[in-house]
Amino acid sequence: MFSNLRSLIFKLDPETAHNLAIKSLKFNFVSNILDDDKNNPLFKTKFFKKDLENPIGIAAGFDKNAEVYNSLFKLGFGFVEVGTVTPLKQYGNPKPRVFRLVEDEALINRLGFNNSGAKNVLDRIKSKRQIGLLGVNIGPNKDTNDRNNDYIECLKTFHEVADYITINISSPNTEDLRSFHNELKLDELLKIVNKEKKILNSSVPVVVKVSPDIGDQDVSKISEVLLSNNIEAVIISNTSDSTRDGLSNVLKHQKGGLSGKPIEEKSISLISKFYNILQGRIKIIGVGGVDSGLSAYKKFLAGADYVQLYTGMVFRGPNIVGIIKKELKDLLLKDGVKNFTEIIGKKRET
Repeated sequence: MFSNLRSLIFKLDPETAHNLAIKSLKFNFVSNILDDDKNNPLFKTKFFKKDLENPIGIAAGFDKNAEVYNSLFKLGFGFVEVGTVTPLKQYGNPKPRVFRLVEDEALINRLGFNNSGAKNVLDRIKSKRQIGLLGVNIGPNKDTNDRNNDYIECLKTFHEVADYITINISSPNTEDLRSFHNELKLDELLKIVNKEKKILNSSVPVVVKVSPDIGDQDVSKISEVLLSNNIEAVIISNTSDSTRDGLSNVLKHQKGGLSGKPIEEKSISLISKFYNILQGRIKIIGVGGVDSGLSAYKKFLAGADYVQLYTGMVFRGPNIVGIIKKELKDLLLKDGVKNFTEIIGKKRET
């Protein structure tokens, strides 16, 4: 079905197509997906002590303003992350700012945290009780004088309605945001976050989203900071602003963050490096090139406890979760396991 529509959708500008998808979900033009593996015990797990039907989530960036998260749960996603949300509304970078690289099964975006602002997003979430596990991804406004304070303002806004909050330090489209990968700067931020949580008497889990473009020393130092600040999970990873080798599409040199299949192996390698240090003490959410059962399987083998996707749905359609589960089930049954968690961190040749 989607393969017939895809050629028509791909005639549209990518951001226009995205807005159309949001409207379609908002008005239920995309119906509930038939899922033969709903409630299959192979995929059941826990996320921050809450039950999940499956470990497949949709990454921040799709539902930036918390408009369609319940519709996404109905598509089969085990959890949904909205945002990135900033304290104040902002337009983001000038258009065009999203590019579709069809031959490479990839996107490049330089959106720049376009969103309707924390208060508007909060009001939306309060007006529509979530039917699944909902995360809120937060970041600073472009023109703020105090980025640490922007994170705190968003924490204060969402700590009572979010099932977890993601600290986004890794978008390549906000100038110098990735400087938070410096261990001293990251440690300072996370200590401020934990202090504020105590003031708020909040137990909301905090997640940190990292860049794929970091070196081995960064992995070690960031891991130490995450552990020392009792961070519950790390998302590996955001989009890449360096991986362009081997791409075919003429748009490959557009400035912005690259997502999709070209960063899959980079993400898997980084997951494995973090897992080797963290050894399950902090949960790992694997992102980058997830569009099939095999791609999710490889993330779990590398050490991911959960996976997220966005670009995969652009290219494979709204039934992406059902596709992944069907293919993943076959791989897990071949392994003779009763639950996917049995293969986490068991990296081997596939």
